[in-house]
Amino acid sequence: MLELRQVGAAYGSSRVLFGVDLAIAEGEVVTLLGRNGMGKTTTVNAIMGLVSLTQGDISFRGTRISGLPAYKVARNGLALVPEGRQVFPNLTVEENLVATAANRGRAASPWTLEAVYGLFPALTPLAPRSAGLLSGGEQQMLSIGRALMTNPRLLILDEATEGLAPRIRREIWDALVRIRERGQSVLVIDKNIDMLCRFADRHHILEKGRIVWSGSSQDLMSDQALRMRFLSA
Repeated sequence: MLELRQVGAAYGSSRVLFGVDLAIAEGEVVTLLGRNGMGKTTTVNAIMGLVSLTQGDISFRGTRISGLPAYKVARNGLALVPEGRQVFPNLTVEENLVATAANRGRAASPWTLEAVYGLFPALTPLAPRSAGLLSGGEQQMLSIGRALMTNPRLLILDEATEGLAPRIRREIWDALVRIRERGQSVLVIDKNIDMLCRFADRHHILEKGRIVWSGSSQDLMSDQALRMRFLSA
């Protein structure tokens, strides 16, 4: 479905990615792991057309998307839940959900308002409230719901549970499991290794802009030295 081939990226003269190779199959859940500052968000931004490539190529479902503006990347069926949520604060919850809603892939069971409210019941009574007045956890639910309303073929989550209360994190992980059960392809960045190993099929570790390890959940959980070397704070 998604393939990155020797992708490099930079901000100005500061190079961040150095030949990243990554692939995600239809219906697969894949993680991108690593300490802060290793290039995870830059990789996501490169996929979404938010940062230009210095080398390499990105394709999605057989179509080259590297070099496309972000809105065209999104129209190809990718949706990003960005770090920091970034909801439209002056719009209501419901207006946020419908603002970019689409079903370009003609999904047989598309995400609708009712489906999103069913996934996140806490949003239902908040529908007429301005998104800027929501708590951080409520905004994160809204951000995920807004991405789902585009009915993406690939959902990308960048630190979707970062900084949230434990109860809210559990609700979001429960929702992500339900999303996966619908066959949704997902690329996820998060620091909760235990939950990621229950949730994902495969994992990639980034270190200084390069993929230094790839493997299964069993491989990752069984290698404490690996986790200490690349993932410990």
